Amino acid sequence: MYSLVTKANLDRETISYYNISITASDCGEPSLSTVKTLIIQVSDVNDNTPVFLQNPLELYLMENNAPGETIFSVSALDNDLNENAVLSYRKDPIFEVNQNNGALYKSLDREQKDKHELVVTAVDGGKPPKSGKLNININVLDINDNRPVFSQEIYQLSIKENIPLGTTVFRMNATDVDEGVNGEIEYNLGKTLLRKVFDIFELDKVKGEIVVKGLVDYEEKNTYELDVEASDKGTPPLTGECRLILKILDVNDNPPEIEVTSLSNTVSEDSKRGTVISLLSFSDKDSGMNGKILANIINDVPFELKPSYKENIYSVVVKDNLDREEVSDYDIQIKITDCGDPPLSTIKSIKIEVSDVNDNSPQFSYNILQIYIAENNVAGGSIFSVSATDNDLNENAAISYSIRRDINENSVASFLNINSENGEIFALKSFDFETLKTFQFQVVATDSGTPSLSSNVTVNVFILDQNDNAPVILYPLSSNGSAEGEVTDHSLFGLDRYTGQIRTLRSFTETDEAEHKLVILVKDNGNVSLSATATVIVKLVEPKEAFAASDVKSIAKDEEEDNVTFYLMITLGAVSIFSELSPLILGLRHSAATSQ
Repeated sequence: MYSLVTKANLDRETISYYNISITASDCGEPSLSTVKTLIIQVSDVNDNTPVFLQNPLELYLMENNAPGETIFSVSALDNDLNENAVLSYRKDPIFEVNQNNGALYKSLDREQKDKHELVVTAVDGGKPPKSGKLNININVLDINDNRPVFSQEIYQLSIKENIPLGTTVFRMNATDVDEGVNGEIEYNLGKTLLRKVFDIFELDKVKGEIVVKGLVDYEEKNTYELDVEASDKGTPPLTGECRLILKILDVNDNPPEIEVTSLSNTVSEDSKRGTVISLLSFSDKDSGMNGKILANIINDVPFELKPSYKENIYSVVVKDNLDREEVSDYDIQIKITDCGDPPLSTIKSIKIEVSDVNDNSPQFSYNILQIYIAENNVAGGSIFSVSATDNDLNENAAISYSIRRDINENSVASFLNINSENGEIFALKSFDFETLKTFQFQVVATDSGTPSLSSNVTVNVFILDQNDNAPVILYPLSSNGSAEGEVTDHSLFGLDRYTGQIRTLRSFTETDEAEHKLVILVKDNGNVSLSATATVIVKLVEPKEAFAASDVKSIAKDEEEDNVTFYLMITLGAVSIFSELSPLILGLRHSAATSQ
């Protein structure tokens, strides 16, 4: 009896069956034999562990796969058979695994986790079961599934106006959790912004810096809202947005302004205090204290500013009495200053004319005038002209002249007339110095104002003598002219040509003639000289005869009253202590003949 035993370990996975030929031979000659073939199947035992062909496994998978979608399937091999080869897969704590087919499920997000390490276990159905493990390294690949994100949706920032050009006022900062070009950010201003924004601000695309490139003026716009876009460079690119609100802070860069809302260019000189002549409106484009205004009049004028019930509305009113004749116009200097630091000011000039009222009467240069008129003036001719002035204007200064007439119609003024327009005075008669030497009258000057005002001047008229009368020689010998003498003996008598005095030049002697005849010529000093002559008879007498001559003199005076010709006896004292002839008797014979 024979037994078929194994002489080595069997391995079904290597040889799953054997064909064994068994030969039985006898010991005869020839030996006979019989062959029997045995087919021996090697039955499986669970002696093989499930095996993954590639272990560890490095995978590169795109993120953002659809939920429930298989991202990868694993498969293990088990050389056993039947139940021993039936595999099941155990799920990973992170990934879901289909137990039957090894399919892996997981929604991948690179931004949450870009690498995964997991172990998948394959278990066969043997008893006891065997298992094999697969180490998988999953690298999650990025796709552009994230927009750039700003840290805030709205940023607020304050900057001063007039900020220097080129100043960086803000730096935008957006992030993109994608990687590579999907995470590279480029900045741009929103395309719907007003053109003015692009004129004032520019945005560095790479750095995200907002730089001032134009004038920032608070008075033009005090707030700017900038829409900023951050775009990545993915395909297609994704964009994030934010808003930057720039509030402009005011600086005192605008001087205050003056607007004349109403103005009377003229003001009457009799205007009462408080009379409004102008309304002014003040404004300042700045704000706060930079726009608060202080106002005053800086020059010395009779006007002042009065505030209105509305802010920055003022009226210019009369403060003091006005006098056009003293000051006819004013240049009112109004200064307004804001309360900025430093303050800014504006000065405006308002020109005001003072209109005239009839508050000045005509005035003569003198209260009393002295005029001189030569006698024998031509009747009806001009003798003098008066002039008055009036400090008022126009009709208030239009002067008419008149002569104040006395009640007495026979007054000299009745012989005068005056031109009412120019004050020229005419004499209606010729004056005679020998009958009228002086007279007085008044001239009245009246303006044309309403009511009219007037004043007067007293005119004293002096008649000037003209040489219209020849000299008349009276007794004793006298005249207003000069005298010349014709004597018989020039060595004895002399004549003073200005006083008319006859003097002896020497002592009388016995040899001198007893009678001397002197012819005296008297001339006045007129431009056209008039003259008269007289003959003087000088007789030498004894002293006792002088008394008799006195009587002759008296008789001659009596005759003078009735006759043009008269005699004058003059006793002359001795001109020399050596002369015995003391008195002289002069006979004056008046000659009626005159010469020019």
